[in-house]
Amino acid sequence: MEVHKKARLIRAISQTCFGLMVVAVSALLVGSKLPTTLERVHALGELRVISRNGPSTYYEGPHGQTGFEYLLLKRFADELGVELVIEDEEALDTMLHKVREGQTHFAAAGLSVTERRRRLVRFNTPYMTVRQQVLYNSRTPKPTSVEDLVGKEVLVIANSSHAERLKDLQQHYPALSWREESAVEMIDLLEKVHSGEVDYAIVDSNAYNLNRHTFPRARVAFDLGAPQELAWAFPKSRDDSLFHAAQDFLQRIKADGTLAAIQERFYDHIDEVTTGGALLFSYRLEKRLPQWQTLLQDAAQEFDLDWRLLAAISYQESHWNPNARSRTGVRGLMMLTMAAASDMGINNRVDPAQSIHGGAKYFRNLYDRLPERIQGEDRTWLALAAYNVGMGHLEDARKITQALGGNPDRWVDVREHLPLLAKRSYYKYTRHGYARGWEPVTYVRNIRNFYSIIAWHDQQEQQRITTQTAEADTHQARQISQHALSMPLSVL
Repeated sequence: MEVHKKARLIRAISQTCFGLMVVAVSALLVGSKLPTTLERVHALGELRVISRNGPSTYYEGPHGQTGFEYLLLKRFADELGVELVIEDEEALDTMLHKVREGQTHFAAAGLSVTERRRRLVRFNTPYMTVRQQVLYNSRTPKPTSVEDLVGKEVLVIANSSHAERLKDLQQHYPALSWREESAVEMIDLLEKVHSGEVDYAIVDSNAYNLNRHTFPRARVAFDLGAPQELAWAFPKSRDDSLFHAAQDFLQRIKADGTLAAIQERFYDHIDEVTTGGALLFSYRLEKRLPQWQTLLQDAAQEFDLDWRLLAAISYQESHWNPNARSRTGVRGLMMLTMAAASDMGINNRVDPAQSIHGGAKYFRNLYDRLPERIQGEDRTWLALAAYNVGMGHLEDARKITQALGGNPDRWVDVREHLPLLAKRSYYKYTRHGYARGWEPVTYVRNIRNFYSIIAWHDQQEQQRITTQTAEADTHQARQISQHALSMPLSVL
């Protein structure tokens, strides 16, 4: 309770400061006319946006804040030449209220455009279309229609577009009922269905696609109604300067392919896996990974890497089995070849500590050998491809990419040309010859999948630990207070 009070106090102070800044800046700019919202944004040097922390919006990644919404917002703020400031808000109704009251510039949280919300805020050009999907546990009978939801426990996020749609359906199905929770993300709904805690839940298709491998027993039963568009929500105001700036920005990145590239970054790498494989990963994430987490974190710290990325590599290589061996002779948690192990100073590939240390060192070596101009996630994905297929073959693929008009420094371009290393008409002209070029493409895609799941799982664990610590501190303080009150006055 104390934690929530502190959070509310911090939010109130932040909003008050924002209001004071707006007044101060307006006073400086006032001449013959009031400044526009866009002019105040430039004067403040900040774009203040309200959002909701989660895997499909914004979260802490290996290189700082990331997420689909975050990348859109950061690019827009950079274009305006200002800093991006994100306020986290769990309650969707509170979020829309703050937008309507002008307490933030706008909201960007995967918001579905609905008629009820249109009465409160103004939506700009949609950037994505999603479907509302009913989830069920694969161990139970699959519902096929809304009638099958009647009499069952259906869970949705409070005041969400899913709750709105259920209210509309309730006019035709009066016995339909559901439960709303505010302090949950869509991934939490998947977990509750997966574990059997609730019968059904409703989530958006993009959230399901991102998280379905984490909770593989949560399956799609059917789509609930027509698709919906996602958009940013602005105040209804005669001053539409910032609104139109956002409109122009979104229309431009749609036209030049930037929006498609950002969508690819977060969604298009997702690959189909078997239900059995997903269940095994979920089990091993809980049972095997904790055995090696400290070693992974130590190696990541030594070589300035993200331990969750090393964990994803290790799972792809060995399923976190220290005794793993392939048909080609690579061994251990990180599946090092004899040559790679020798180069990294490793003499026992099946020793977990040595294998993780050697694998981290080897990946860092590949990462550092790439041209300096390649930065960000492109550098990470290209280094992963080299870990799988070798730096020589990767360089051959980059040269082919360039020769065919692609960008050899972008993973999305190189991955399209890596399979050409298996075609004689191409590999006969390369320095390193034939390679099974489709394998590094699958390899990188799998690791991206595993990394996303591990990173979100780790974030959820950290949040649980923080909450438990705060609750324990509050409980201890209450006990001390009660003990003091119960002591005789003579003792006090």
